[in-house]
Amino acid sequence: MKELNAIQYIERKPVVKTEKTPLFVLIHGYGSNEEDLFSFANDLPENAHIISVRALHNTQFGGFAWYDINFVDNEKWTDVEQAIESRDKLVKFIDAIIAQENLDADNVTLMGFSQGAILSYAISLNYPEKIKNVAILSGYPESKIIADFNQNADFSHLNFFISHGTEDVVLPIDLGKMGEEFLNSLNIKFEYHEYRSGHGIIPQNYFDLMAWIKNF
Repeated sequence: MKELNAIQYIERKPVVKTEKTPLFVLIHGYGSNEEDLFSFANDLPENAHIISVRALHNTQFGGFAWYDINFVDNEKWTDVEQAIESRDKLVKFIDAIIAQENLDADNVTLMGFSQGAILSYAISLNYPEKIKNVAILSGYPESKIIADFNQNADFSHLNFFISHGTEDVVLPIDLGKMGEEFLNSLNIKFEYHEYRSGHGIIPQNYFDLMAWIKNF
C-alpha cells in the first residue's frame, strides 16, 4: 500500500512501456476497499498505469467510504460536504500521481462503482480537461455532488460507459437512466447498458466494459 496526498492506493505499473503512459483510476463503492476493482487490473491495457484508491472514511463493518450515508426515519441521507471533499481530493491526487509517475495527462480513465461512479461523474463534469474516459458502474449523476459545474465547458473529448442492473435495490435503475438523459443533454459521447442483475457486475457487464476499453 502506498500513499500520496493523504490517499492510500495500490498499483499495477505498465507491463509494456510506451512513449506516453495512460492512467486508470479505480474508485470503489461504499463499504468496500481498494482490492475490489483492482481485480480487473490484469485485463486492462498492458501499457497503462493502474491505480486503485482507498476511500477516506471508515465504515461500521470494516470497509471504507468516500462519504457517509445515514438512514434517519427510513430516509437515506448523504453527507454532501464529505462527498465534495473526496471529489476534490481525488482530483488533486490524480494531478499528483501524473506528476510523480510522469503519466499522460491527456489519457486518464476513471472507473467507479456505486459511490465511486457517483464521484466519477462529479470529477469528470467539473474537470473535463483532466479526464478522457469514464466507466460508470451502478452509479448516477448526483446533482448535489456535481454541484455548479460549467455546462458550457468543452466535453467533446469525453467518452462514457454506463452500466446498471434492472433489479438494483441499492440504486434503482431509474437513477441509472438519469445518467443517460444527463449525458444526452450535454451532448457527451456514451454507451449505455442495462443488465438483469442487482447492485453488482455480472459477467456480460464485465465483457462489455472490456470491449469498450479495447475501442478507446
